Amino acid sequence: MKPRTRQARDELLLDRLQRTPRVISVSAHCLLHHFYGGPVGWLSKINALSPDEQAALSPPPVDPGTRPVALEDADEALLAVLGRDGRASITELQASTGLPESTVKRRLDRLRATGILYLDVQFDHQHLGNEVVAMLWLTVTPAALANVGRALASHPEVRFAAATTGQANIVAATLHTGTGDLYTYLSDKIGALDGVQSVETALAMREVKQLAYEPGR
Repeated sequence: MKPRTRQARDELLLDRLQRTPRVISVSAHCLLHHFYGGPVGWLSKINALSPDEQAALSPPPVDPGTRPVALEDADEALLAVLGRDGRASITELQASTGLPESTVKRRLDRLRATGILYLDVQFDHQHLGNEVVAMLWLTVTPAALANVGRALASHPEVRFAAATTGQANIVAATLHTGTGDLYTYLSDKIGALDGVQSVETALAMREVKQLAYEPGR
């Protein structure tokens, strides 16, 4: 989750999730450091895209600065529309917010330049031959944490990896052609990493939400 404020975080963890029907327990962890992940990182790693396609999908450089960005009401209005439809055109943004076209373009450029507004890519991994989606929770000795994280980032099977709090100190999301491929990855690649003490593997049966995806949009 990515709450914007501490109040939003506490409301979700301590109120909304607790009152969600059939939720009987919650375990929350904090991502401390990202080793791998990004808008088109995994597609680039497996050479699914040509250099021109990668360039077309790659966002412009971002300069986040050293202080938090202050958002004005006009910025919030634009982000609200894009939150509902990330493909909204300039004309649609202008009509929804009542802002002049020049103002919409100027504010979008500022939001992109500061990293507040960013582009991400959602794709169907099954079309690329990956039928098995797995989450790996690795318990790694502290001295080997960085080395294991960097090694995971280089694996073509890994689409996300980060250091996390909790009993397991690294979490990774992986893609595989089948259960045999997952077994080989766990035994040959994960098993060969110095410092890995244990790994818990959980298969994802169905992705309910990825990014801000809504069925049919």
